[in-house]
Amino acid sequence: MRAWQVASPGPMGTRPLRAADLPVPEPGPDEVRLRVDACGVCRTDLHLAEGDLQPRRALTVPGHEVVGRVDAIGLGPAAERRGIRLGDRLGVAWLASTDGTCAYCTRGAENLCPASTYTGWDVDGGYAEYVRVRVDYAYRLPAGYSDAELAPLLCAGIVGYRALRRAELPPGGRLGIYGFGASAHLAAQVALAQGARVHVMTRAPAARALALELGAASVAGAYDPPPEPLDAAVLFAPVGELVPVALAALDRGGTLSVAGIHLTDIPRLVYAEHLFQERNLRSTTANTRADGEEFLAIAAEHRLAVTVTPYSLDAADQALADLAADRVNGAAVLLP
Repeated sequence: MRAWQVASPGPMGTRPLRAADLPVPEPGPDEVRLRVDACGVCRTDLHLAEGDLQPRRALTVPGHEVVGRVDAIGLGPAAERRGIRLGDRLGVAWLASTDGTCAYCTRGAENLCPASTYTGWDVDGGYAEYVRVRVDYAYRLPAGYSDAELAPLLCAGIVGYRALRRAELPPGGRLGIYGFGASAHLAAQVALAQGARVHVMTRAPAARALALELGAASVAGAYDPPPEPLDAAVLFAPVGELVPVALAALDRGGTLSVAGIHLTDIPRLVYAEHLFQERNLRSTTANTRADGEEFLAIAAEHRLAVTVTPYSLDAADQALADLAADRVNGAAVLLP
């Protein structure tokens, strides 16, 4: 099969991805193999390719926003238990496995499991024509969306939803969003559907235009103050310098949720300006499968507008380079 591997992590100009011809993977016990129909290009893939995230294995196939059809079913009862059949459309997301027995898993925080593994980091992902996935970590997908539209929902959507929940936005509250790419443009729609007033701060003119089109109350530059104090904010841009900017924009008791897996260093915070009056700063780490099910149920109930820029599988390196240069509006998606 055609695939891409992270060969030599470094800046995109050094061509860290390498095209490869690999054996088609065979599904193991309680796994299924999917023929890939679409794979989203996530900023986490960029962090892995450029070395911000250290590779956990050599020559990993990246990609963890995968939509495909079941092509083969491994031995074991899991597929029958979930009613999965050949030809079913399923989704593969970032979380690939957990131990299911640790203190974090048993209290419903499997995203913190020390033994957790991740698609496109610990196991091969969807920058390929086929991928395998553990049955219990695959998602049933909502109807009414194309394969390309579904792919970004599986990480940009799910993790953005968790970050939004971590921000504890009150009903009808005032939400600030910093950065407006694949994840932010989906989280904004969830917040709007729940009655929030959304203010977007981002540097890209095309992203600002998209935010207004989707219903944002205002748009501004990434470092500009919003027009009113915020009850909550989510930082999607991986820029630590924006943490004090966003904290200063919060009203009393507000919460800033940082959405990404990678963030540049945070500058010095001034307690009175950034944290006093019970302002909160929170990180977001991956997601649970329950987060995924909740978000996909919301996507089924509220038809989300998913802005997609398509690329062929052969252009995966170009898609990542465009993402690095902020040339992608919405979400880039590979279509094998």
